[in-house]
Amino acid sequence: MKIPIHKAREIAELVGGSLIGDGEVLVTGINEIHRVEPGDVTFTDVPKYLKRALESPASVILINQIIEAPPGKALIYTPSPFRSFNLLLEHFCPSLTPAFSPSQESYPGVQIGMHVVIGQNTYIEPGCQIGHNTVIGPDCYIGRNTIIYPGVVIGANTYIGSHVVIQSGCVIGGEAFYYKRTPIGSERLLSKGRVIIGDYVEIGANTTIDRGVTSDTYIGDHTKIDNLVQIGHDTFIGRNCQIAAQVGIAGACVIEDGVILWGQVGVPSGVRIGPRATVLAKSGVLTSLEGGKVYFGFIAKEVKKAWREIASMGRLPRLLRVLDPNSSNGHPEEKL
Repeated sequence: MKIPIHKAREIAELVGGSLIGDGEVLVTGINEIHRVEPGDVTFTDVPKYLKRALESPASVILINQIIEAPPGKALIYTPSPFRSFNLLLEHFCPSLTPAFSPSQESYPGVQIGMHVVIGQNTYIEPGCQIGHNTVIGPDCYIGRNTIIYPGVVIGANTYIGSHVVIQSGCVIGGEAFYYKRTPIGSERLLSKGRVIIGDYVEIGANTTIDRGVTSDTYIGDHTKIDNLVQIGHDTFIGRNCQIAAQVGIAGACVIEDGVILWGQVGVPSGVRIGPRATVLAKSGVLTSLEGGKVYFGFIAKEVKKAWREIASMGRLPRLLRVLDPNSSNGHPEEKL
């Protein structure tokens, strides 16, 4: 997320924190640790991410302990870096209410159904079809010949390419599921990013795609997504992927080009799946996977290895009888 250029000392003043290091360090953006670039502000409030934050490209780090600033960086001490990060997000990108002002624009060449609400500064290219009871937020772009079925909700700042199909019940650009647990409850990290959908993408009914927290959730050209799929914040999905029903992909994942995820595959946050990998149905992906291979199981592994392990489970009773010939049903002479 880009912001107007500020100095580190100005950021410290905004959050009411104590500056450590060079107050003249320039700040040009705000980003989570997994997407930071030089010039960004990020935060860390747990020890296991401290080293990663200090060694990241970030120029300014919100932190809840007083330590020496690394060369070329500034630290800002604040009792709650999480809340200070939210304060910065809201300062530079104020939240919109759900009841946004509708657009007064006309959309030549666009077929629009009944009870459709379109936000201000949204542009819809000719050839699009917008179904009944659809809500499209402000500052969106929808490319030529895209079809949006009835009952779709598209959040603010969403970019949708050309020749896209979005079926009924989809929510594109919902708030990220990102919370910090506290003794009295959970605090949400504010979502200020976008959803970007490429050309010729198809999205099935009741699928949800969360907007990024500080950057973008991205769906590449020609990717096809089935019904009831959940895609988390800041996740990148490449070109020509196929994602079947009831797949759940958490935030900050990278799904490279040509990946196939069959039904009910689960992918936790921060995982990368390499190009042209296939993950078979009901598999649980707990670690990053190389491309060009087929995976199955929980934990997902190469399919031949997974099937051998499953097949061997049926041989366990005979193996146990061989190992314990004194058992009541022992057959020590039985061959495996």
